[in-house]
Amino acid sequence: MRRHLLLSSVVMSVGLGGASAFAQTKPQKPALAHGTAGKKLASSMAAHPAKKGAAPAQQAGVHAAPAHHKPKYVSAKGVQTLSVHAGHVSRAAEMVVPKSVMKQYVPGTSPYKALDRMPGVSFTSTDPFGVDSFGANLYVRGFFMNQLGVTLDGIPLNDQTYQSVNGLSLASAIIPDDIDSITMSQGGGGVDVPSTNTLGGTIRFTSSDPADKLGGKVSQAFGSYGSYRTYARFDSGRLNESGTKFYTSYARTDEGMWEGKGDQFLQQVNAKLVQPVGERSKISAFFDWTDLQQQNYPDLSLGMIHNLGWRVPHLYPDYKKAYQWAQQCNNSPNNFLAYPGSNGQVNACQMPYYDGGQRETNFLGGLNFDFALTDHLTWHTTVYGHGQSGNYSYTAAASAASTDPDLQVATPNGVPLYQEVWKNSQQRFGVNSSLQYRIAHHKIETGIWYENNNQTAGLYNYLEPELGAGNPVKAVGPYNVYGPADRVYNFRWRTNVVQTHLQDIYSITRNLTLTAGFRSLISQTSGGGHENDNSWAALDAGGLPSGSLHATGAFLPHFNLDWRVNRHHEFYIDVSKNMRAYEVSGTGVANSLFSVPNQQEFLRQKAQSKPARAWTYLGGYRFTTSIVQLDATVYHSTLMHELLAGARGTMFNPISEEFDFGRISMTGANGSIAIRPLPGLVITNTLSYNRGRYERNITSSAGNYYPLKGKSIANYPTWMYKASIAYTWHGLNAHLDANYFGRRYYSFMNDTSIGGYWLANTGASYTFKKLAGVRDVTVSFNVYNLLNTKYIAMMGENNNPPVGDYQSLERGATREYFGTISAAF
Repeated sequence: MRRHLLLSSVVMSVGLGGASAFAQTKPQKPALAHGTAGKKLASSMAAHPAKKGAAPAQQAGVHAAPAHHKPKYVSAKGVQTLSVHAGHVSRAAEMVVPKSVMKQYVPGTSPYKALDRMPGVSFTSTDPFGVDSFGANLYVRGFFMNQLGVTLDGIPLNDQTYQSVNGLSLASAIIPDDIDSITMSQGGGGVDVPSTNTLGGTIRFTSSDPADKLGGKVSQAFGSYGSYRTYARFDSGRLNESGTKFYTSYARTDEGMWEGKGDQFLQQVNAKLVQPVGERSKISAFFDWTDLQQQNYPDLSLGMIHNLGWRVPHLYPDYKKAYQWAQQCNNSPNNFLAYPGSNGQVNACQMPYYDGGQRETNFLGGLNFDFALTDHLTWHTTVYGHGQSGNYSYTAAASAASTDPDLQVATPNGVPLYQEVWKNSQQRFGVNSSLQYRIAHHKIETGIWYENNNQTAGLYNYLEPELGAGNPVKAVGPYNVYGPADRVYNFRWRTNVVQTHLQDIYSITRNLTLTAGFRSLISQTSGGGHENDNSWAALDAGGLPSGSLHATGAFLPHFNLDWRVNRHHEFYIDVSKNMRAYEVSGTGVANSLFSVPNQQEFLRQKAQSKPARAWTYLGGYRFTTSIVQLDATVYHSTLMHELLAGARGTMFNPISEEFDFGRISMTGANGSIAIRPLPGLVITNTLSYNRGRYERNITSSAGNYYPLKGKSIANYPTWMYKASIAYTWHGLNAHLDANYFGRRYYSFMNDTSIGGYWLANTGASYTFKKLAGVRDVTVSFNVYNLLNTKYIAMMGENNNPPVGDYQSLERGATREYFGTISAAF
């Protein structure tokens, strides 16, 4: 059932492009479909010299350092790299991506692509912008994107994966042009970050403030396959003596699909108001509205790629062909035909599919209060709300006469096709408040975070028209064109989260800082299936899963020791323990206890399961001069009780198995060196190694035994190399990036894999400070996937097979060209 896969232990996957896929089938053994696959090449990663004296960001959750000597970082006139700094912040070593680096990408590109330049980080997707949530995947030192604590202006975004009912994708949370900076932890992340997902670290995004002067910006981009992107922003400037100011912006992205027909549409509105209060306090408000309408790429398997080639598009817009194919199959519903890409035989009636896509609307709002109560005491509070409504659809074949009950679907009008739609929603409200007190050499902070989330997930079937009797139902809706839905099931839950934290940043000496603290996290989810079709097979075993799940971590500590020997040398050590709350998801192929087939299995697994926990140990060294910046880290993470789903059988009638992997270890090292041999020229190289292994043999929920001990973690490479060269001269900026992505294992048992590949990207821009009365006129040209490499961007979007092959791969985008012109006023 086209579910986000939280492949929990994969380190750095790299690659460009986006990934979007789809799949679906009948309940209980949900179906999936859409994808693209390949193998070769990794995505872009250019680094540029770091700013001198880069200081920790002053933002929600990031606190200014004590008055210590600030290090110098490599810099080149006009060229700015990822400035990396540790210590002197309220958490472990951190890496910062300034806005100047994000500007090198095509406007509208996911900010995760900028993070992809860093060692140990990989981001890939099926679409070049990286905004399609189904195929997008981010890994940081082996941890997947639903195991990272992600915030925007202090608002928790939680689970970043597709179709989540406990979070908001970054692409839908903010327009990339309105992001000011990105800060990512190299260790386990700070205890003050509000998140139910933090296992492998944290990523904090900060929106830009309104400008002090009246003005704005417009940009227009055009690209391959009829893609275009428009952005406009208006800044009010300071409206009064108190400094009140705001901005509002609008962005429209329309990506043409590089495979098959259709497009991927996203439009957003952002607004931010800042009201200073006195000299050291302020109140700010942020708002985001997003409308996403995207058709998706089909999922592929290794067998399909080898037998059918790289391009296997949907039949859309040829409804007649899809109808006749399904009709022919319906005449012989039990005529099983061998089909490339499955472990066995697939009913031919389940193979034809017309289209698939998603329609999602999000509202996000937050208020930030930053007050200096005294010279030593500060108070920060974030109040926020998020509402989401999503429809995720797929055209499936109906075969009423099949002897397989899981394939029997009788449509009232006799049409051999119908539209399956998953309807998800969530309404989150929360508050995060903290106090920080400075005394002597200490910064003591304590705080509390509370969130309430009302969630639903249901599966509904809609009628398609007879051939020639009307237009087929669109993948993005409306769906009830030919009658009301046939509800298959519906889930409802309520999740409450409470997190408290306490930490002390102790400046032992001028150059030696110790951060020590802990957080306590309690997450409770109650609910489950409550509206089911009476013929639903799960009723035979007590109905769909229903009940409550509790995840409690009373003491989750974090320690960081930062020693700045002098202006050139720095050492740091980071140790943390984290916990992830249980995932909430409806019946289907997903990593949730609520996704099992029935109540009996839910109760059995609940009694045996524990929430996932992780210990991370990290040590690092940094050397900085005006010519060279060198960073090196070594780390070890132990992940315990990670719950994942595996899939076998066929994609249209999968057999889902839940796995508690018990114990997974990841040991690795990251290194990077940035050299500035000439003014304006920066050459960067990074190398990442991660040895991820399953530590135990396991028996799945289906009772199957798998000798996994010693096998490599799926979906993530052992080696990753990134190289970048960037040059700036006056208004000219040019860069070339090349990534190598090592072999990734596809099945848990490592008997199938995807070979390594290279991926290259390049771009150039020129800025005219003033032209025809307009300032900062910039013309840019970018090429994504310069070598047109065939590679797999996403693996396991429909879960990984325990053994062998399965239809759960997505190919990365082909070579695409983009031109952009922008101006400020």
